[in-house]
Amino acid sequence: MQDRIQALYELSRKNERLIIGLMSGTSLDGLDIALCSCSGSGRDTQISLLAFETQAYSSEFRSAVSQVFAKQAVKHDLICWLNAYIAREHAAMVNQFLRKHEFQRDDIDLIASHGQTVYHRPLSLTSIEGHISNVPSHSPCNSTLQLGDGDHIASLTGIITLSDFRQKHIAHGGEGAPLAMYGDYLLLADKRENRCLVNIGGIANFTFLPANSAFSDTVCSDIGPGNTLMDALVQQALGEAFDRDARLARTGKVNKALFALLCKEPYVCAPLPKTTGPELFNLAWLSTIQANHDLTELPLEDLLATLNYFSAWCIASHIEKLDRPVEVYLSGGGAHNPLLCDNLKTLLGQTLHTTDELGLDGDAKEAILFALLANECVSGKPTSFGTGDTANNIANNRPVVSMGKISLPD
Repeated sequence: MQDRIQALYELSRKNERLIIGLMSGTSLDGLDIALCSCSGSGRDTQISLLAFETQAYSSEFRSAVSQVFAKQAVKHDLICWLNAYIAREHAAMVNQFLRKHEFQRDDIDLIASHGQTVYHRPLSLTSIEGHISNVPSHSPCNSTLQLGDGDHIASLTGIITLSDFRQKHIAHGGEGAPLAMYGDYLLLADKRENRCLVNIGGIANFTFLPANSAFSDTVCSDIGPGNTLMDALVQQALGEAFDRDARLARTGKVNKALFALLCKEPYVCAPLPKTTGPELFNLAWLSTIQANHDLTELPLEDLLATLNYFSAWCIASHIEKLDRPVEVYLSGGGAHNPLLCDNLKTLLGQTLHTTDELGLDGDAKEAILFALLANECVSGKPTSFGTGDTANNIANNRPVVSMGKISLPD
């Protein structure tokens, strides 16, 4: 044990660390694995992507996680088993990745594992009363749950693992999401350009980085649905993972009545910053709106076209609330949806970019950012994100904290 603590101390003092970032999002399509070379810390951080791939999940994996994902009523024995199962599957994928890219486990300093979110419940979304019984009314708090225990990953890979990053954020008054602002600020803030970094996964979020900004000037927030509603609809109707290249949505027409109703969702109008997830934006939510307004017979193509436009409108309307000119950089799976990008471009009336143009692979971005959080945890300084007004930072969902629980291999 003492040797492991010594190893952790030594790697914190290294000039360069090799860190594997792992990200599994709400789409449940696969595990993003990014091998990064990290040097420095804070605003001096330098990250190079050495290898990246997304390893697809098996149908058995997706089926198992889907039984608890974003559901209020679940079986405790399933949750308990999944916490180990997900981690062991992720560890096997990491070992396969290392073999494929001809790295040894001793070459790698750290693994940074996000885990699999199965439920996200900030207080801003809903009151806890009526959802969980026998909870003291005087003890409200934000909460989130990611499965995939770090000890299993560390033990099966032989590599020191950092995991469960979101809990520290919540412990210090944040909502646990989105965490992109920390890496976005360190890697992509610019002295001359106002930048809005939009990641479109299952849920869309953005980080606004004013030119020459301090961390306390950043705004980071979930916006609304990205791909989650469209993907869920295609999976339910056709058994396919998603509407590839928006082929179906392109043949449909936006239903103006349904679109107007979707725009009335209170979350959309709530002030920034805020978080959300498939716990709110799901097919039951959509079906209820349709049923209450006699819109249940819409063709699949029209539904997809409407949801696509709604996702784009949510993103555009929140960018417009920034009330200043910005350059928009996209990342995530939604950046490959041509209709979504066309809708967003039309709504904003400007050219869109990708984070690839800034030297950060848009598909690997989230996995890279968790590698950065791990790097900060072991080598960063308290001033990496400035000092600022603690109460103001917490009120704006950006507590200045070091995130990640450390699991030793043995």
